[in-house]
Amino acid sequence: MAFKPVVTLVGRANVGKSTLFNRLTRSRQALVADFPGLTRDRHYGEGRMGSRPYLVVDTGGFEPVAKEGVVREMARQTHQAIIESDVVIFLVDAREGVNRLDFDIANLLRRSGRPVILAVNKAEGMRHSAAVADFYELGLGEAKMISASHGDGVMDLIESALTEVPEPEIEPEVEEEFDPDAPEKPIEHRIKLAIVGRPNVGKSTFINSLMGEERVIAFDMPGTTRDAIEIEFEHGGVPYTLIDTAGLRRKGKVFETIEKFSVIKTLQAIEASNVVLLMLDAQTEISDQDASIAGFIQETGRALVIGINKWDDLDSYKREWVQREFERKLHFLNFAKMHTMSALKGQGIRPVLKSVREAHGAAFRRLSTPKLTRVLHAAVEQQQPPRKGIFRPKLRYAHQGGQNPPLIVIHGSGLEGVSDSYRRYLEGRFREAFDLQGTPLRIDLKSSHNPYVQDKK
Repeated sequence: MAFKPVVTLVGRANVGKSTLFNRLTRSRQALVADFPGLTRDRHYGEGRMGSRPYLVVDTGGFEPVAKEGVVREMARQTHQAIIESDVVIFLVDAREGVNRLDFDIANLLRRSGRPVILAVNKAEGMRHSAAVADFYELGLGEAKMISASHGDGVMDLIESALTEVPEPEIEPEVEEEFDPDAPEKPIEHRIKLAIVGRPNVGKSTFINSLMGEERVIAFDMPGTTRDAIEIEFEHGGVPYTLIDTAGLRRKGKVFETIEKFSVIKTLQAIEASNVVLLMLDAQTEISDQDASIAGFIQETGRALVIGINKWDDLDSYKREWVQREFERKLHFLNFAKMHTMSALKGQGIRPVLKSVREAHGAAFRRLSTPKLTRVLHAAVEQQQPPRKGIFRPKLRYAHQGGQNPPLIVIHGSGLEGVSDSYRRYLEGRFREAFDLQGTPLRIDLKSSHNPYVQDKK
């Protein structure tokens, strides 16, 4: 897994942070941290500079010395985002010039110890000297002229930011050529299980129930974002590494929600895992945050188990309502097993581990080419793909293209005409034939090209 540096956008209101965020993430859907009681959300997205991926965080308008109200809550979130970052891009407004708040923010950033890149936005059509002259007073070195709305200077800006975060030296892995028909090999590595969910959903209690003790886990070093909190655990002869995103502290200490929960750590834990346990709270509604994290799990291709905690306190009416809510809001997770449990009372914990093992096995399963092709032909015989114009797609054979998640490559002709609904039909047939519950499944359609047919101009 490639290390993704965290780039945080900071600045006072209306300097163009969200515009720059959208350009860096290329309009990919943002993850939003909907902390209870907070009135301005942080947005999280992914960007890429060449072959190097990174996470980008958009913060609210920042007033570091705010004393109360909405602005104070926004400032607290921005403080947390700076702590989590590897590099900060400080945005200022070329049209308005330097502002008192800019000095306050600059002073805070210097004390943070994070690398800071000063970006002078809205500088389109301005001479360099006129745009940046006032901002040298901030004492942050050379300023970058950009226009977030037009894209001017943005590539140079992010390149400079990523230069401040050296890539870790990782010995290159020698990848063996994937052979789906090779004999099945046992999975020798530990099952890396990330336990994710909103604050107070019961992640810490779940871990303590597994361990059979009140486990005390210290935070990793303040301000670091790349070190996960990992706990080695064994059950039934199977070794696990539990990747905790709760940030557990000693029992009895009370901390603010904003200090206990970090979306950045959650995203990194998901990417570091083989299997994710998404924990939901039966006593609260499924939130946009839950759905966003679930979508990220699916996008990254991680195997998944869902645990609905605090189930024991619900009556039959409430239980039925929770299940309907799950089916309505998280219907796209129908490939994963869902468990109801009480982490506090230790009820339903062991079946969750059984599903984790099964999901892990499905994610790494080898699928033989002959059986894949037989399943494909049987599916087509039972239900042919709809015609696209006067032609009907021809699906000839299938083979496995990868694992974790399983990738099935189907070859044929006219496959660009295969509908999404038919693709879902094929996915269901493959899942049933190979018992692939608990893992996303990718299907890649490859059409052969007839060299004797000229493309129409």
